[in-house]
Amino acid sequence: MVGAVAVAQSSNWTEVVPPEQWQLYDTVMEEARRRQIPFALGGAFALASYVGQCRNTKDLDLYVLPQDRDRMIQTLTDLGLRDYHDTKPYDRWWIYRGFRDTTIVDIIWAMANHRQQIDELWMSGPEIDLHGRRVKVLPAEAMIWDKMYIMQRDRCDWPDVLNLLYSVGSEVDWEYLLCRMGEDTPVLAGVLSVFRWISPGRARSLPQWLWDRLKLEPPPYVPLPEIEPRRVSLLDTRPWYGPQLESPRAV
Repeated sequence: MVGAVAVAQSSNWTEVVPPEQWQLYDTVMEEARRRQIPFALGGAFALASYVGQCRNTKDLDLYVLPQDRDRMIQTLTDLGLRDYHDTKPYDRWWIYRGFRDTTIVDIIWAMANHRQQIDELWMSGPEIDLHGRRVKVLPAEAMIWDKMYIMQRDRCDWPDVLNLLYSVGSEVDWEYLLCRMGEDTPVLAGVLSVFRWISPGRARSLPQWLWDRLKLEPPPYVPLPEIEPRRVSLLDTRPWYGPQLESPRAV
């Protein structure tokens, strides 16, 4: 069932964000609630809610339904945030970027590749406690689907996808995700192939029928390591994958 994936129990990852940033984020979320604008938390904070680790990207991603886009943009304007487009142009078809000083709040109502607008299923994720505020986050299924397409010259979100698979892959509603991807399932097959290579033990927790459906060889039923550190280090020697994993250099 979509949105049934459990979030991480620890909220220590919130400590990486300076208080002045949280103050702005909290003000925006409180005003959105006051105006009764539904939203779901995405981006680095939503990822951290599942994997328990966070990087401070100095922005807050709030996902809204298309019909609520204009009200949410007006909320940022009324709070004194300026349009980032004047500083650095961006594609306004799917996102509005408001900022104050060096902190950015992104309002998102569609996927960046124009594949899909946000709908009610994107708003059906679990709730987390964020500095004493109950906030809904995107379902893990929506995050995996969205991030699989982000493979640009200067940015790739596959590490985020791999961390989601490692942390909550066994709980994902794979039937839903396959239905959403449609003819794009080879992209999912690609990321699962990498996941099986760097984390064969954890990949074995995914359903057998999923490997069959994607025409991939499933991990064998023999003792396998949760993570292959040397393989991970071939991709990046910095510890971005798995809980507190220090990747040794490949030799």
